[in-house]
Amino acid sequence: MALFNYFPNYVWNLSVSIALESGGRIGEIVDMCEPIREAADRGEDTGTAAFMAEWVKMADKLAGLAAEDETGNRLFSAADKLKRAAIYYTTAERMQGHGHPGRQETYAKALDAFSRSIAYGRERCERVEIPYEGKTIAALWSPAPGDGPKPAVIYCNGLDSTKELLWFSGLAQALAKRGISCLCVDQPGTGEALRLQGLPATHESERWASKWVDWLEARDDVDSAAIGMTGISLGGYYAPRAVAYEPRFAAGAVWGANHDWAEVQQKRLRREGENPVPHYWAHVMWVFGANDMDEFLARAAGMHLNEAMGRIKVPFLVTHGAADRQIGLEYAHKSYEQLTASSRRELKIFTDREGGVEHVGADNMSFGREYIADWFAEALGGVTA
Repeated sequence: MALFNYFPNYVWNLSVSIALESGGRIGEIVDMCEPIREAADRGEDTGTAAFMAEWVKMADKLAGLAAEDETGNRLFSAADKLKRAAIYYTTAERMQGHGHPGRQETYAKALDAFSRSIAYGRERCERVEIPYEGKTIAALWSPAPGDGPKPAVIYCNGLDSTKELLWFSGLAQALAKRGISCLCVDQPGTGEALRLQGLPATHESERWASKWVDWLEARDDVDSAAIGMTGISLGGYYAPRAVAYEPRFAAGAVWGANHDWAEVQQKRLRREGENPVPHYWAHVMWVFGANDMDEFLARAAGMHLNEAMGRIKVPFLVTHGAADRQIGLEYAHKSYEQLTASSRRELKIFTDREGGVEHVGADNMSFGREYIADWFAEALGGVTA
């Protein structure tokens, strides 16, 4: 298994692969990528403006076609087009440097296309928000069908994802099928929290995760004794940290281990391993609200799990791709080995036998999605058949 290697650099191919796994169409992908193939030859940072221009053009076209469907009340058809528009707007925005012209406008288009797609498609997905440190943080709530209280899982972003990308990953839908509700969150440093509220990331993920546990516990349709948490990519740090320091969690899992992200930054300074986005150092300084590299590195110094993993007493699953080029496989083994107090620990490495070998399964997200959903069903009281 491998990423869709259309371009000569990993970062651009990662974005294209994520778009495909999120529901993009190959013909549209090729039409967007063909005009910018030469721009990619100049490196992962140069040419991202051209990337945005082509992807926004396709998304705008789809939004226009959806508007034609709306006039005829063909809203299911409009929903499908708007979903892809949201994927392409999100991908275009994610590739830009902080403050790049058009980035803010493109993000607004992504949110609008997503919300209308969800409404027209009658998806079981609702935007919700809670107060947090004088501002607000938002999430997408996908309740499991049926009456009565259900288990629930909080699903958090990595460094550069958004709650919409979390929903596009299909995990919320896979959990719902198994009788488990899901909350896809834009935590501080990501999505709306960063872009619209100006909330930077914190290494103390329990600060915001606990607020969402409060929200879930107040709901009649949630079994407060069966709340789990998972995260993707850098969420592989945030989720274990939150489970370790928030005693109300009943289980946890990671989609990609991220045991020592502080150490990974030192490796990236030495150009060891791949970056997830272009304009990487400017991006992480924006995420952490740092004015310079020294301030960023100081704020990232606490981003490791060497104390946290041993505090986790509940069932916990560590997953990782065998060929992850961003976060080394050794970090998955470290996280698993340090789960010494967990009542049920498990390590799942995705290999060439099935797929999902790249970072968070960007080559094939189906295997990670289904494995994590089944595991939570067994740990929290859902169903697998």
